[in-house]
Amino acid sequence: MSGQKTGPLAGIRVIDLSRLVAGNMLSGVLADFGADVIKVERPDKGDDLRAWREAETEIYWKAYARNKRSITADLKTEAGRARVRALAAQADVLIENFLPGKMEAMDLGPEPLMRANPKLIYVRVSGWGQTGEYRHKPGFGTLVEAMSGFAHLNGFADRPPTLPPLATADMIAGLYGAFGVLAALREVEVNGGRGQVVDLSLFESIFSFVAAEALKFRLTGEVSMRAGNQAVHTAPRNVYRTKDGRFLALSGSMQSMYERLVRTLDRPDLIDDPRFRTNDDRVQNRDELDTIIGSYFAEHTLEENLAAMAEAGVTAAPVLTVADLVDHPYVRSRAVLNDVPDTDMQHAPLTAPIPRLSATPGSIRRQAPSLGQDEADILAELNGTGRDQ
Repeated sequence: MSGQKTGPLAGIRVIDLSRLVAGNMLSGVLADFGADVIKVERPDKGDDLRAWREAETEIYWKAYARNKRSITADLKTEAGRARVRALAAQADVLIENFLPGKMEAMDLGPEPLMRANPKLIYVRVSGWGQTGEYRHKPGFGTLVEAMSGFAHLNGFADRPPTLPPLATADMIAGLYGAFGVLAALREVEVNGGRGQVVDLSLFESIFSFVAAEALKFRLTGEVSMRAGNQAVHTAPRNVYRTKDGRFLALSGSMQSMYERLVRTLDRPDLIDDPRFRTNDDRVQNRDELDTIIGSYFAEHTLEENLAAMAEAGVTAAPVLTVADLVDHPYVRSRAVLNDVPDTDMQHAPLTAPIPRLSATPGSIRRQAPSLGQDEADILAELNGTGRDQ
């Protein structure tokens, strides 16, 4: 199958040598919007993401490798490395996530590849970045989620720090990486510049999400503590159990929202209560406030609470599972999930491309490839005109 012909990134060829989540998230976003993404995989077992399976099915691969093509290359051999050089010579973007120095050791570093292709955007995904004291350390998402301050803030104060259950740092880095690629491509295409290296650090990506905490510490010398489902800087915000044993999430941090909430609770006296008069007051006394709010919600079912909050214009939502969401009216009306024909499960529910462009939206054009599925087509392109037009 030849490269994609439609989409705002049509004509952009991406060579993805990365493994697991961050690089696949990055190249997946580009692929959704028309880039021709060629996954270069190990001949024996392919991308490590293929091993994340359920019911003997490569579910993570299916989610993050849609719209891509697969070719194999054994980078331990000169033939495999030569294949990568040939691909890079005709590409716009190359993505790798080896330990710093590994690509140079294989003569696949930025210098030789960009000498052969001066407009190449060379994306280097690593845990800690290409410079700095930790540059040669392995950098899995778990490690940077722990060291970035994210885990310290996640969970409840009387319990250990909590790591996210998903590859959060990798996913954030992938999205930053996609932006970096587009910025670098604009420099080439619009400003007439040369290719460049995109140094993408998982640590910096997730640390940016807690960046305001550094300002707080510099100003006050204080370190925020885990607050469970409460928020560090606003109140009320929590998850509350309802009469029927379900859960409701609420955020009422705006003053007007808070006042509408307490009137709905039939507690207008809480508006001028000195414990809760301002957001700062509420943050200082959030446990007391949550006890009051929680008592009200516990006396009503989830649907009763949601109806009351909706009528009052208070922001609240149910806590749902994926089982609730697959056929949820909102998900269906928005087409958040797309049933894509799939060889293993007949139809795979895949998330729609994000964001939604009005004129040139992304699309899901094909399921994730089997290992080496597109090898013949890609090699024919390399040996033919050199670029699929």
